[in-house]
Amino acid sequence: MKIALDAMGGDFAPKNPVEGAVAALRDFPDISIVFVGDEQAVRAELARQNATGFDSRISFHHTTQVVDMKDSGLDSVRKKKDSSVSRAVDLVKSGEADAIVSAGHTGALVAAATIKLRTLPGIDRAGLAVLIPCDGGVFLLIDGGANLDPSPEHIIGFAVMGSIYYREILGCPSPRVGLLNIGTESSKGTEFAQECHRLLSSAPVNFSGNVEGHGIFRKPVEVVVCDGFVGNIVLKAIEGLAKSFFSWLKDELKSSPIRLLGAMLSKGAFISIKNRTSTDEYGGTPLLGVNGICIKAHGNSSARALRNAIRVARAAVEQRINERIIEAIQSSNHEKISATQTASA
Repeated sequence: MKIALDAMGGDFAPKNPVEGAVAALRDFPDISIVFVGDEQAVRAELARQNATGFDSRISFHHTTQVVDMKDSGLDSVRKKKDSSVSRAVDLVKSGEADAIVSAGHTGALVAAATIKLRTLPGIDRAGLAVLIPCDGGVFLLIDGGANLDPSPEHIIGFAVMGSIYYREILGCPSPRVGLLNIGTESSKGTEFAQECHRLLSSAPVNFSGNVEGHGIFRKPVEVVVCDGFVGNIVLKAIEGLAKSFFSWLKDELKSSPIRLLGAMLSKGAFISIKNRTSTDEYGGTPLLGVNGICIKAHGNSSARALRNAIRVARAAVEQRINERIIEAIQSSNHEKISATQTASA
């Protein structure tokens, strides 16, 4: 299995992408890595990592451009054709790689994947599927920011893709799907939300109705669907609150000797909670719906997070996620045609 790694993507490139890739090469003997980016810089980083013994599983695809955060996603595809993220997507398109992993510009990855790879049959819009820790495990939120203004029909596609991903990757036979809204009643929310609820009620998913923001961490459903505008705000609010909470907790625990002693006795519990809520452990977010495996890691990803993003890409390829999505969409369309024919008869 060959993974194309955007070696120049992210706040700490190429250091963290290269270090993460080396860790993945050690842990997963069945993968090889194509480092896409400035070959000289990547080789220098590999030397610093003392990455020996992987020569047969490492290759390079030199590029001359890097997408900056100020670039728009579409412009990055049009004007920076030799960027690391664009060339990595090209490798997936040509079949020279089985998946791409990037911690770079989200808009650039989404635009490049959508334009170059196209969407899967029956899917009009791709969505970022983000795993979030909660009571009893994790839930999946889709869309995490790929589409800011989708139609209600696109939300159905997100629900189907999210359900399949959760089922195949996390082993839940029939994941429950909830629509993120301001109330649980079907009449709540905007006209958009109400139409989404109506369509989801007859969609080929295990729809449980609306879910509210304050309840999603108690895991009333396994898959939470929303538009990318709302989803991205939710993700950033969660991330900000988690960081602030640990900072507040640290300050309070240091405020007295007794509290500090209690903190020392509870150190193991604090470490477990921190690890459970760390984005490093979840690695990357799949861009579901494009005709190729694309994994987006956070821009400030550590080496461990990028190692785990490669792990996520490996699992998506192994589980043939895109084939499962196509099968589900085709099955749904067949059921709709049969129902229409029966009704007309």
